[in-house]
Amino acid sequence: MPSIKEVKNRIGSVKSTQQLTKAMKMVAAAKLKKAQDKVVQLRPYSRKLNEILSNLSGSVNNNLFLEKEINNVLIIIVSSDKGLCGSFNSNLIKQFTSYCDNINTKKVSVLPIGKKAYDFFKKSEYNLILDYWQSLNGFNYEKSSEICDYIISSFLDSKYDKVAIIYNEFKNVAIQKSVIEDFLPVIPESDEKKEVNNNYIFEPNKNKIVNNLIPQSLKTQFLKAVLESNASEQGSRMTAMSQATDNAGELLKELKLTYNRTRQAAITKEILEIVGGAEALNN
Repeated sequence: MPSIKEVKNRIGSVKSTQQLTKAMKMVAAAKLKKAQDKVVQLRPYSRKLNEILSNLSGSVNNNLFLEKEINNVLIIIVSSDKGLCGSFNSNLIKQFTSYCDNINTKKVSVLPIGKKAYDFFKKSEYNLILDYWQSLNGFNYEKSSEICDYIISSFLDSKYDKVAIIYNEFKNVAIQKSVIEDFLPVIPESDEKKEVNNNYIFEPNKNKIVNNLIPQSLKTQFLKAVLESNASEQGSRMTAMSQATDNAGELLKELKLTYNRTRQAAITKEILEIVGGAEALNN
């Protein structure tokens, strides 16, 4: 049985940890509200932009629509910079492994976004693009544009034949789903080519509109993925810290019981020693 001092030290340590997890839970909750608002505001814009692009894409030729024979694949992984967020990052790695098992090429390059993805893949044999893994801090449309410009130019130069993005999609505080989306080539929502209503007058012409919409749509899609990932990270951290706080509470109950038992055993032992000593003196 542990000594009273050891149990008291353990109780103090668990209480300190519980205070820390409570504070982290509150911080994550505050950040989640801001991240969730950004995602909710961007979703309608992104959805409408994709809808417009889908309506116009059927009658326009663009190299970003061109499906190629897959030899080189680029996979973008949006992770977190910090830990203590449950299975947030490990689910991304599982999704990546599953995706790589199902593609018909071994030539896979990885573009990590976030320190956790960088830390994992720097030990791997995959070709890494290391220019953007520190981009998460203060991520905005300008950073999204910079990364997308590199991806689009690489695709057009046939450096990559296919580009996919893996991230955690935010559902609610308790549920975050790791998803993989095809980024390039751009695939219209419907396989059937849609004819645009001829009553519309395009100014400037249709080709110019689509050629400007495609990069903008891709940048918005990428920004949305990062914002979804940020909201998911805060939700996952909030849930993990809530569970850790509850576990610390249960552990404290057990330690207090152990402390009381140990203290009672020590008192009983002292009483027995006193009684035994008194009897020895009387004899």
